[in-house]
Amino acid sequence: MGIYANKNGTITQIKEKPFKLEKEIQQLFESNLNTIMGLELVKSEFSIKNKRIDSLAYDAQNNAFIIIEYKRDKNISVVDQGFTYLSLMLENKADFIVEYNESLKKQLKRDEVDWSQTRVVFVSTSFTENQKLATNFKDIAIELWEVKRFENDTVSITPIKKSKSAESIKPLTQQNKELKAVQDEIKVYTEEDHLIKPTEEIKELYELVRNRIITLADDIEVIPQKMYIAFRKDKKNFCYLHLQKKNIKIWLNAKWGEINEPKGIAYDVSNKGHYGYGDYEIDMKDDSQLEYILSLMKETLSNNG
Repeated sequence: MGIYANKNGTITQIKEKPFKLEKEIQQLFESNLNTIMGLELVKSEFSIKNKRIDSLAYDAQNNAFIIIEYKRDKNISVVDQGFTYLSLMLENKADFIVEYNESLKKQLKRDEVDWSQTRVVFVSTSFTENQKLATNFKDIAIELWEVKRFENDTVSITPIKKSKSAESIKPLTQQNKELKAVQDEIKVYTEEDHLIKPTEEIKELYELVRNRIITLADDIEVIPQKMYIAFRKDKKNFCYLHLQKKNIKIWLNAKWGEINEPKGIAYDVSNKGHYGYGDYEIDMKDDSQLEYILSLMKETLSNNG
């Protein structure tokens, strides 16, 4: 994909300005980690058990550690290295907790971390088709992100998406004791996981709501997590759906009073425990209020922009 500058109707191609060192990519990401990935940097160059992790980060929304590695070498096996780092973390959980608390001056407890949401992110200027194919499993906790720099100081950052037909990696890990141990503890959630318990009516309702939400704006992401399915725009979750057997719980990521909600269908859960973030909870059993609920979501999305 070419990038062009448009000046008075005439376009000129902007040439790529390659990174010379992995360190340049690392510095770019670590300085802008929250903007790029919505993560908090814990430690740069974190050493443990004779291994060095380029960037140790923390995902506050999912209470999970994220390992980030930067690569210019296109010949590495991202799957082998990824599973090595995942195993390293799961076998040394206390060390990661100590590093988090010492680096950020906080008091994170071991049972507050959702270790099942741990993942490894590889960042490179490009990945080979073999590397992309090797990580194209719906339940693998390894992500690939491509980054490119251009002469006009523009940077493009693109997560590599899994294909819709991606299969499970479990059949390939069952014969290896170490890989199986990692795969058994770490869970990559999919929409299908949330569609097991609901009735057929609620499944159909979810498909309808989902398809309408993603049309509210460009580039809305669907992010299945342990207890809900989040909908994200520009690295910010604006609503959460929790599928139950006969209804869908919806939470809007806004403080109570920030949304104009004249029909009064939302509950104030600001002082009540619930999944996701935000003070607005809606109990949805059918599509009778769909258009109104979508208008509330759109307002929430605008407020979060």
